[in-house]
Amino acid sequence: MLKKRDLHDAPVLFELMSHPEVFPYVRHKAYSSDEFYFLTKHTLEAEENGELISRTILDEWGHPIGTINLFDITDGKGFLATWIGQPYFGKGYNRIAKESFFEELFFQLNIEAIFMKIRKTNGRSMKAALKIPYVSLANETYPEVLAQINQLEDTYDLFVITKEQYLFHYYKEDANGEEALEA
Repeated sequence: MLKKRDLHDAPVLFELMSHPEVFPYVRHKAYSSDEFYFLTKHTLEAEENGELISRTILDEWGHPIGTINLFDITDGKGFLATWIGQPYFGKGYNRIAKESFFEELFFQLNIEAIFMKIRKTNGRSMKAALKIPYVSLANETYPEVLAQINQLEDTYDLFVITKEQYLFHYYKEDANGEEALEA
């Protein structure tokens, strides 16, 4: 479902990112295939330097359909940015990609908290975030981070997923005593 980013997927991902329902919500915008290739190369270098974590989201046939990233990593905390191509909206890929990514972040890479800044006008992302049972509105619990992301104007709501919240829901047992993954 996820793989490390590579340059080979740049042309397909650029086409998916360029769709008008996707492009406005992409963190690092590219206006040409060459520019997207350059941004991908820069992303790979930044990951090697420990500045971010970036994965390509794949469909069940291994085709690239979007990206999921953790940016601005500081003290075991970072900002989540995800986009999926328009033909794949509403098919469950977002949830599956996030589950896989969160598992890697918390269990393999020692991340302690994942922030999500969501534009108050981005109904699709807000709806997706509110479906996650282990996400919390963080406007009041992380006021310094909220102030940082809203320096110019009150544009974003802040959400957080802590390792503890994730573990609580990940290992919550159902009535039969079996592990139940909730999402």
